Amino acid sequence: MTTTHTPHTQTEAETQTTAQAKHIALNAFDMNCVGHINHGLWTHPRDQSHRFNQLSYWTELAQILEKGLFDGLFLADITGAYDVYANNIDLTLRESVQLPSHDPAPVISAMAAVTQHLSFGVTVNLSYELPYQFARRFATLDHLTEGRLAWNIVTGYLDSAQKLVGQDRLQAHDQRYDQAEDFLTLCYRFWEGSWEDDALQIDKQARRFADPDKVHYIQHQGPFYQSQGVFQVAPSKQRTPVLFQAGASPRGLAFATRHAECIFIGGDKIEHIQKQVQKIRELTVQQGRPVDAIKIFLGCTVVSAESSSLARDKFIEYQQYASPEAGLAHFSGSIGLDLSQFAEDDVIPYRNTNSIVSVNQKFKQQDITLADLKAQHPLGGRYPVIIGSGAEVAEQLIDLFDQTGIDGFNLTRTVSPESHLDFVQWVIPELQQRGRYKTAYQDGSLRQKLFAQGDHLHPTHPADQYRCQPSAQVNDQQQKRA
Repeated sequence: MTTTHTPHTQTEAETQTTAQAKHIALNAFDMNCVGHINHGLWTHPRDQSHRFNQLSYWTELAQILEKGLFDGLFLADITGAYDVYANNIDLTLRESVQLPSHDPAPVISAMAAVTQHLSFGVTVNLSYELPYQFARRFATLDHLTEGRLAWNIVTGYLDSAQKLVGQDRLQAHDQRYDQAEDFLTLCYRFWEGSWEDDALQIDKQARRFADPDKVHYIQHQGPFYQSQGVFQVAPSKQRTPVLFQAGASPRGLAFATRHAECIFIGGDKIEHIQKQVQKIRELTVQQGRPVDAIKIFLGCTVVSAESSSLARDKFIEYQQYASPEAGLAHFSGSIGLDLSQFAEDDVIPYRNTNSIVSVNQKFKQQDITLADLKAQHPLGGRYPVIIGSGAEVAEQLIDLFDQTGIDGFNLTRTVSPESHLDFVQWVIPELQQRGRYKTAYQDGSLRQKLFAQGDHLHPTHPADQYRCQPSAQVNDQQQKRA
């Protein structure tokens, strides 16, 4: 979907109304690779994404985003390669469709060192991790960022990933979520249940760094994971990092509304987005959590410039470098179906695959041809594209925000870092002028910034049952001495 918008000048009454209106939350959506979402644009002469393997690329990006008061940088990741399209990785390699891609976690510390407030959402696929090592790594990062860390929880959906780790094929969809439940339970025990808040004393005169009576052994016997012992990392500012999820299948939504604090959704039609938001809110309440316990972020792409005509020219210029076919290669991996076998006017059939259920479902619900899909990928990516001057883009974002009930946007890049620089220069001031975007950062952790309810998980979150309880000290000490 590409859209333009007629500029709107606020009346004095509207300005007074929006002065108290809800602020838009904003993440930059990126990945430690060249071709992330909008494929082919790495060939643009001004694009710098080929520098993704250089630390300066990431520190410069972090500083751009902090200048624009972005809430966070949301880093995607995958394990495996997109090899479904034409049953090979030729196009994936030629167009760098998330290949090569690097681990996102190592760049976080460097970006945190050159910023004060920008937060970092890091995607990690739990299907290929050990809970203890993962929990230790993320607790360490939450320390180093002083509470600016989020985890985007994903499970595997590529057969190529299974083969890389020595397994024959992908687990069944719902079984992947069963494993995720056990994984999170164990992580909660590590992050919330091993150390009491005041366990660290750091008393040099008494030679007492930590109080042994306030550090507890973990005992976990789950269907997928077992663990016993003391978590090696003392509590970080948030203890548990802010939890992101993007599950949209029935099983995925049940998991997300139980565990997530932020959910990432897609959609190009107001009605469809509204239904997603309503469903998430309803399921959240059914899980025993407050209706506003989850912040919902919509993925979108913005092409902006000083004027409407310049923005349209820029979009046309970008299209010359984009690769819709590379977008199809990415999409084929997501749905587990080789789209190269279809002609332009062929209706793509629904086939029950073991990949991303919610993406695949659209072929069951409507007739979609290969030409339709390419038209939906004008810049090689599948998120809606908003084109216009800063004022036009701001009005469209506000309209989407208000009509759908979302909490913010995950903004994909096009030409890097040009698209983010443009957004900061042209769109942010217009959002601020309308009272819909912050003019300064609040202090505190990412969780405090998002919810204004403290650094730790809300008491209605399922992790609450695993928190340290001082009344259990006697039993824990007996376990340690046994």
